[in-house]
Amino acid sequence: IHAHTTLFTAMTLHELESPEALQAFLQTHANALICFSATWCGPCRASKPTLEELASSYEKNPSLDVKVGIAYEHNLKEAIHQHSVSAFPTYILFQKASEVGRVRGVDFDGIKSMVEKAGCKKDLGEGHSLGGGGGYSAALSPEEARAQRLARFGAPAAAPIPTAKTTGDDEVKDVEMDEPADGQKDVEMSDAPPAQDDSTTDKKEKESEMVDPTASLSQSDLDTLTTSMGFTLIRAQKGLLNGGGTAEGAVEWLLQHQDDDDIDDPIPLVPKSAASSGGSEGASAGGVAQSFKCNECGKTLSNMANLELHANKTGHSDFEESTEKVKPLTAEEKAAKIAEIKNLLKTKRREREEAEKVDDIDREKQRRFMGKEMAKTKEQLEREQRKREALKRKKEKDEFRRERERIRAELAKDKAERQANKGKLHSSLGVEGYNPNAIQYDAPSGGGGGGGGAAPQQHKASKASTAKTDDYIKKVASYRAGGDGQKCLKILLAYVKNVVDKPDEEKFKTINMENKAFKTKVKPFVGAKSLLMAVGFSPSDDGDALILKEDADRKVLAETKGKLEAAYAAY
Repeated sequence: IHAHTTLFTAMTLHELESPEALQAFLQTHANALICFSATWCGPCRASKPTLEELASSYEKNPSLDVKVGIAYEHNLKEAIHQHSVSAFPTYILFQKASEVGRVRGVDFDGIKSMVEKAGCKKDLGEGHSLGGGGGYSAALSPEEARAQRLARFGAPAAAPIPTAKTTGDDEVKDVEMDEPADGQKDVEMSDAPPAQDDSTTDKKEKESEMVDPTASLSQSDLDTLTTSMGFTLIRAQKGLLNGGGTAEGAVEWLLQHQDDDDIDDPIPLVPKSAASSGGSEGASAGGVAQSFKCNECGKTLSNMANLELHANKTGHSDFEESTEKVKPLTAEEKAAKIAEIKNLLKTKRREREEAEKVDDIDREKQRRFMGKEMAKTKEQLEREQRKREALKRKKEKDEFRRERERIRAELAKDKAERQANKGKLHSSLGVEGYNPNAIQYDAPSGGGGGGGGAAPQQHKASKASTAKTDDYIKKVASYRAGGDGQKCLKILLAYVKNVVDKPDEEKFKTINMENKAFKTKVKPFVGAKSLLMAVGFSPSDDGDALILKEDADRKVLAETKGKLEAAYAAY
């Protein structure tokens, strides 16, 4: 029985575009080969077609269970440091999400050997041979089958794996291993870790030792940043940790993060494995690559941080690994470098100060604009207030003018009356206006005093009172300012109407002159009090009230009521 083989016509190289996608890929596949690459890396771009062919061959091989993925550094960002990648391309083989081997640089023979040694076999099930369906003979020994599989990938045959000499009690002794073949050099391998449950893994992580990440920083770089440039120690340490370990990178990072809220917070401890991962990787690299070289300008860069810094500054993207070791700076070169960094600091600070000046100017312009707007608003309010006050004064002047004209008209009327009566008026002018009590009636002619002369005198007095009430009502109605005359007529009408309609009500026969309504709406107007006295009211003994006389003429009261109603309606 042969295993069923599925042919893939498309490339099976999975591009992982985020740290989450990478983690999911590792968790999904038991055996995963990941190529850590960079878009600016020339060898990475040149070797990608070969990697795609290798991925396709793994998919077609029924005996291997390996999924191949590629992850670019610009997608992984900081997460790439979790895998201690210090060169591109780097190929890492994972089994159950744990690293079991890696190859640095373009070495596909080493990759194939690494996959073969890791034993990434498919579980074909019971009754299937390892070579079933793939053209392998079941009669071949394991060593021969292995050599045949390597030949299919174009890799040189590896030396046979020696067997251990054992004693009768199965104790292993004197195990000798041959050197690996030439195609298998520079391949880092590690035994696949035994399967562990989550609780064991969590326990080990909790028990991991915590160390100070600043212990490995260069003291000379710290002195340069603190003594020569004036940064605080905590900022210098953070700059070196986040700027690739170089003074120039630290300055760049500090210039970008100097206003962060947590810039002066203490640096937390980190697990020992994370703190030492960078150094161990560099040691394991051996003599494979000592630096990076920019193919566009020829500059040699000591580490990945300097490479990224150079790429950001110049825009160059063509780099390659180099075996040339970057020489340490001489005293003169170091001094020149410090001077360059100081100039960079001055430039950045000057740019920031210029930006702050522009912001200050904008804020001052805004402040002045708001001040002008507030001044305009205040001036507008004051202008409206002046208009209201001017209108008020004009109204008062108009009222004063009308009152003056009314008084002049009264004086002209009195003057005309005097001229018509040979310099005399028909009545005397008192404090309250025309006083009906001062009117002098002609004495009855003849000496017969009896009752015969009383009736004509009373009739004449009634006619005189009626004539005066008309004059008083006319004077009160002449007050037009603010409708004061109408208010006075209304109160006078109420007084007269009460005594006419309800003659038996004693309370209506007395008018309190200390009442507010009387003092403000009746007493100030010429003719108002005189009208009440003309219809039959007279002052009390204490002078605080007007009391209706017992012999008041009811006919005059009724006529006066009608006249007041007509005057009030016609006002």
